[in-house]
Amino acid sequence: MNNLWLPVLFLLIGISLGLLTDFHLNDTYTNYLSIALLAAFDTLIGGTRAHLEGKFDESIFVSGFFTNILLAAFLAFLGLQLGIDLYLVAVFAFGVRIFQNIAVARRILLEKFKNYKKIKKNH
Repeated sequence: MNNLWLPVLFLLIGISLGLLTDFHLNDTYTNYLSIALLAAFDTLIGGTRAHLEGKFDESIFVSGFFTNILLAAFLAFLGLQLGIDLYLVAVFAFGVRIFQNIAVARRILLEKFKNYKKIKKNH
């Protein structure tokens, strides 16, 4: 729990830098960026779920982060070369995984909260 604030801090720094800079991305790369962001969020939320379950492993987290981003970018590139919207496959897959991980994390947090209330009530 000690290092849980670190990702939140860097997320806030990243959002602040993004809002303060005047950076425009070429329309050609918007599909790649959107897929990369979804892959990053999927990995982040999956890591949060693993942490709540007590199964977090940094090497799995980092390798999953880069593998997800590279695979998603490859799907977007391949789809662009084939003339089909193949990036939508990645959007669907990452979207489903994000919602599943959020649902599991929510259940874990609710169970911990219920257990905390029971312990506090008994004392």
